[in-house]
Amino acid sequence: MAESKKEKVSELQYIKGVGPVRAAALAKDGILTQQDLLNYFPRNYIDRDAISSFKALSVKLRQEDLFETKSVPKDFSLRNEIITIGQITDSQEKHFGKNRKMLKLTIADGSGGFANIIFWSYTEYYMKTYPVGEMVAISGRAELDIVGRITFNHPEIEKFHPEDEKLYREGRILPVYPMTQAMKSGKWNMRVLRQVVYSAIENQLSLIKENLSELILNKFKLINRTDAFRQLHFPDNIDIVGKAKYRMKFEEVFFFELFLAIRQKKSKVTEPGILMNPKSPRARRLYESLPFSLTSDQKKVIREITDDMKSGSHMNRLLQGDVGSGKTIVALLTMLDVIDNGYQVAIMAPTEILAEQHYHTFTDYMSDFNIKIVQLIGGQKTKARNQILDDIKSGKANIIVGTHAMFESTVAYKNLGLVVIDEQHRFGVAQRSQLKKLGEDSHTVSRVPHILVMSATPIPRTLSMTLYGDLDVSIIREMPLNRKPINTKVVFESQLPEIYDFIKKDISKGHQAFIVFPLVEKSEKLELKSAVEHFDMLKNNIFPELKCGLLHGQMLWYEKEDTMKAFLNKQYDILIATTVIEVGIDIPNATVMLINNAERFGLSTLHQLRGRVGRSSLQSYCFLATKDNYRFEMKRKDVQEEERKAAIIRLKTMEETTDGFNISEVDLKLRGPGDVLGTRQSGLPAFKFLDLVRDGDIITEARREAFSIIEDDPHLRKPQNEILRNEFIKLYKDGKHFFDIA
Repeated sequence: MAESKKEKVSELQYIKGVGPVRAAALAKDGILTQQDLLNYFPRNYIDRDAISSFKALSVKLRQEDLFETKSVPKDFSLRNEIITIGQITDSQEKHFGKNRKMLKLTIADGSGGFANIIFWSYTEYYMKTYPVGEMVAISGRAELDIVGRITFNHPEIEKFHPEDEKLYREGRILPVYPMTQAMKSGKWNMRVLRQVVYSAIENQLSLIKENLSELILNKFKLINRTDAFRQLHFPDNIDIVGKAKYRMKFEEVFFFELFLAIRQKKSKVTEPGILMNPKSPRARRLYESLPFSLTSDQKKVIREITDDMKSGSHMNRLLQGDVGSGKTIVALLTMLDVIDNGYQVAIMAPTEILAEQHYHTFTDYMSDFNIKIVQLIGGQKTKARNQILDDIKSGKANIIVGTHAMFESTVAYKNLGLVVIDEQHRFGVAQRSQLKKLGEDSHTVSRVPHILVMSATPIPRTLSMTLYGDLDVSIIREMPLNRKPINTKVVFESQLPEIYDFIKKDISKGHQAFIVFPLVEKSEKLELKSAVEHFDMLKNNIFPELKCGLLHGQMLWYEKEDTMKAFLNKQYDILIATTVIEVGIDIPNATVMLINNAERFGLSTLHQLRGRVGRSSLQSYCFLATKDNYRFEMKRKDVQEEERKAAIIRLKTMEETTDGFNISEVDLKLRGPGDVLGTRQSGLPAFKFLDLVRDGDIITEARREAFSIIEDDPHLRKPQNEILRNEFIKLYKDGKHFFDIA
């Protein structure tokens, strides 16, 4: 292995301008061959026509000041990189604090505008490297300082070589490549890297092979792969860069969607489903006895599920719906259909308290339906547990409600026809597969139980199409008719006495309230409020006449459950808690949610916490409390501009909408797909070009085309699909995630 790597390094060192030292630096970043250089794409471009003057940029930044806007712009971005050119006109080293220094470079762009570059470390190095008079290219995020001057904090900065300046003045577009620390230490600079990549392209471009069929290229007006590579590195104009990126994005997502289509096709063909008669007397009886009307979305989803189960194919469906949208009643009507067809049903919840809520909900709805419902959770007494296991094995138990205990080897199901998984993102893929396997084993003839996974965490459409691309997706957007939108407002700490008075007044009407804190005990590093620290103060000083309970994550599981049950039974007026209540049982009587230090919480957490109220026809309220000096506090030098903007966007978004799908789109823009629902562990590829936040149209087109091709030619045997088949096998030759179509 070492010898092979040495040979590859030697291959690069003989390119003009590289040599052993630079080749070794590239090797540290995994660039070992000319082909690797070809795939090392620019992160941005210096385009004379696209660069704004400092004066124009200043106006734009003022318009983007989120403190001054009334609502969150739909096209906001925290990751905008500014590329600009200027000449250093002044250099000042300033001392502050104890032995600390900063360097401020003043840059002029020739249009009468100025900007500052601030370095908080390595000041002597930067002062020596970038003297007054030097022409530089700057890459980084710009912000306005306290006096309104454009400021770049520790941007990427490169000396602008006279030849580059000449090309720039002529209107040539210059690629800007990622420059790692290893490269900088290895004597690389942007000009040399451009020259070396250009040499690699001259040598390697003829070896690039097309991997999309002529039919696809023509249908979607895609440029060929060779042109895409050339234009991405050294574009003729900025418009062609867009076409090249579009081509590469389409290619990336198309082959992933092709995999999803093949996997879904295989599942439906090779996994025999259970044919269900859609006419269910019990489901009809429950439907007609409901004290409320189902929404049109609920009815649509029931039809989609019924169509799946009567087709004879294996159902693998994701049901998305916001907190309180009515997913549970849809699942219950589906369960009754399965039971009337003579099969067992299992529903798995992530916590025992949620499993118990499901158990009681189903019991209340079906008290006279002659249906046996059992609960399988940890900590049950041996005699009772053995009886439950016997009822499951014999088939006496029609519905099994449980948690992870449902996976245990002692559990033997009898003709399991449907598995419902609640809050699916809290379970791993292996756990879902394990429960599915237990269902298969419960049949004398090979049969796969239908799978319905439910999520109260709305997933953005673009992420859903990729992350769950092989699942059929149903969505409930409508809220029940009797539900009122939760009135949400950002408040400051000086207003808390008014909020406390509001809570007292609301509780006097017979209602209940949550007060949430970000920590259990006070942290020395984070000056955040603590549930334990403030419990006594709130109980004794603010609400002495009311009954207050305390709930936090360090309590034992049975203590948490006892506390939640006591709150449900109105033994407490106020529950003072941490985010442990983010997923919990319904408290229909709770109408007020006060979240302290709300700027510190993630958007999905804020939305889930708010969803703990508004579970009935009562008007509910959510108050997001933050510090009075928040605007200025968040402008401290130790708080990044990106973090400051993200906090403001979260709070404003919560005020503006209660729609979980809208909120999830904003959350995806703020955090990126890697952090939403843990997609780094989900099997989602690391796309180089595709942006899951903004490329929904490309994903939709590629998905439609991929699924259409597999529907027509499942094994890609037709001549026009041979090129796709060869690329697919090359990409997924290990067969770990995809079945072998050869």
